Order: sequence, then C-alpha cells, then structure tokens
Amino acid sequence: MATHYYTASSLDGFIATADHSLDWLLSQDIDQDGPMAYQEFERGMGVLAMGASTYEWVMRHEEGKWGYTQPTWVFTHRDLERPTSGDVRFAQGDIAAAHAEMVEAAGGRDVWVVGGGELAGQFADSGLLDEVWVQYAPVTLGSGAPLLPRRLTLDLLDVARNRAFLCGRYRVVKD
Repeated sequence: MATHYYTASSLDGFIATADHSLDWLLSQDIDQDGPMAYQEFERGMGVLAMGASTYEWVMRHEEGKWGYTQPTWVFTHRDLERPTSGDVRFAQGDIAAAHAEMVEAAGGRDVWVVGGGELAGQFADSGLLDEVWVQYAPVTLGSGAPLLPRRLTLDLLDVARNRAFLCGRYRVVKD
C-alpha cells in the first residue's frame, strides 16, 4: 500500500489558476489510455483524499454528481454540501489519523491524494507521501495554486510522453 499524489501541472509549476480554474488543462491533448494516464491510475486506487477547492471544482464541473466509487476524504474547515451519492467524508485536523482511516478503508489498495498541492504537502510533512506523479502540460500560467509548496527530495522512477504531456513518476525520498 502506498500513498500517491497524482496531478497535472503547468510547466511553471501550477495545478490551477489563481481563481481555481482547470480550463487550461481540459483543452490539452492527452490519450486517456496512454502512458501514465488518469483512468488506469484511478482504477488502482482504494481511497481518495482531496482539499476543499478540488472538491468544489469537481462538484461544479460534474454539476453535483459524484463520479468516484472509492471512499473520499475531503479536508476542509468549511461547511460543504455532500453529493447525493457516493462515500464522501469531511475531515479536518490530524492528517496521520485520517490517513490511518483511509488505509483501513482502502482494503489493501493505494491512497490517492487528488489535490491540491498544500494537502499533498501536509501528507509529505507527516512522512505519509510515497510517490508524486505529475503530467506536465505545455502551458504556463504565471501564477496560481502551486504544484507542491514544500521542499521535497524526489527520485525519478519513470518518465513517459503522452501526446502533449511530459509525464513523470517520482519516489519521495524520506529521511
């Protein structure tokens, strides 16, 4: 069992614009069945962890429908509306305690930190982040939500090209 941060980034290191838009990403050319693509990765995950901004974007983008089958922990300090279906749990506080619950719920499968970068950083700060997967899009944003607002040492495990994307998979080097 491992905990992965899988996301897309602009070349200048942002996962969303300052107003939390992903329009820049959705217009890019990627093969959903190609190397390091989202669908195959998502199928291997037992649970998801996401921040409030990512959750709100998914709810807006999917018009309130929850498309994930895995139990999902949403880390937030706000009151958020639950979807009408799906296993969504709101959490705050100790990342390690929530991670232990997620590992148990995952039933031997992996944990996916969906977003954002700050949440992935909190998992890393607690020594709970094992891998970082980044799909780099051929676009720069100039500002926005940073990919990972922490200093981490990473070991490159794999690299691939998926149409317009440069894809990298890294192991988090732990002390």
